[in-house]
Amino acid sequence: MEYKCLMWRVRWERRVEKQLDTLPEYVVGSFFDWVRAVERDGMDAVRKLPGYHDERLKGQLRGARSVRLTLAYRVLYFQTTELGIKIAQVTRVSKHDYKK
Repeated sequence: MEYKCLMWRVRWERRVEKQLDTLPEYVVGSFFDWVRAVERDGMDAVRKLPGYHDERLKGQLRGARSVRLTLAYRVLYFQTTELGIKIAQVTRVSKHDYKK
């Protein structure tokens, strides 16, 4: 019998922390709920949850993925791997622009 341990980590830079400082508390809470879910259950399990609506992006943001925190706020991240650990590198937490 073979077991695979797929460990996930979520990382973000200081710029994302500054963005989080300006957002409403309920959005920040949703962000950290998503982070805990990914690190606890793995991205594949979290992607199956309909509330997050995880999707690949197109156009200029090709290669990135988007997660819905609320109807208005999104997390943008890139998926990488380091030393067998899968990384969700968050690049932005911001309000979604519906005018496009």
